[in-house]
Amino acid sequence: MKKKVTLTDTDRVILESYKTVLEGLEHYLGNSYEFVLHSLEDPDRSVIKIINGYHTGRSVGAPITNLALEMMEAIENSADQEDYISYFSTNQSGEPLKSTTIAIRGTGGEIIGLICINFYMSTPYIDILKSMGFNMHLQLKPEYFMDHPEINIPQAVVQAKQAVELNANIPSSQRNKAIISELNEQGLFRVKNSVEMVSKELGLSANTVYLHLRSLKKE
Repeated sequence: MKKKVTLTDTDRVILESYKTVLEGLEHYLGNSYEFVLHSLEDPDRSVIKIINGYHTGRSVGAPITNLALEMMEAIENSADQEDYISYFSTNQSGEPLKSTTIAIRGTGGEIIGLICINFYMSTPYIDILKSMGFNMHLQLKPEYFMDHPEINIPQAVVQAKQAVELNANIPSSQRNKAIISELNEQGLFRVKNSVEMVSKELGLSANTVYLHLRSLKKE
């Protein structure tokens, strides 16, 4: 077992700051991942934060594993000088895992803790999607990449028109404004010449588009 590392108050603050990082990762990636934060101040009670620990039956206060120590030594001896390592392994039940160990260095440059992430590869894909909060019935917001706005803006207008036309609560007299509002929320009008391109697609004058944008800004 590795000897205890003496931590400064700043080192402890550094380790504490990673607890929120783990929470954010779990919120994004879902419960098919186990996230563990180790402090090397006391290897016999190294786990100071664990999320989805039911995968291994561990909780806060659990000791560091031999594999985690091996990975830390591999990081310390790495010729690439990278503070992380990824590998495949199995849990006690023989289930396949893809894991990553990330070193956390303190004020003196010494490794003071580890983040260990374990992905349970036998998790059904539909469960992965559900654990990430994905709902097949959600209306997904499109993302437009503006390397070629002359291509993307017509596509954006078509999709905005379809969304507005499906909304029976929007009167026909307000549909152009609703389309422009939808495009504005997506940030399309930050693109150069976007007003002219949108007006062309909607069969409106550029002045009318500007009028709706000014009205939306006031609202």
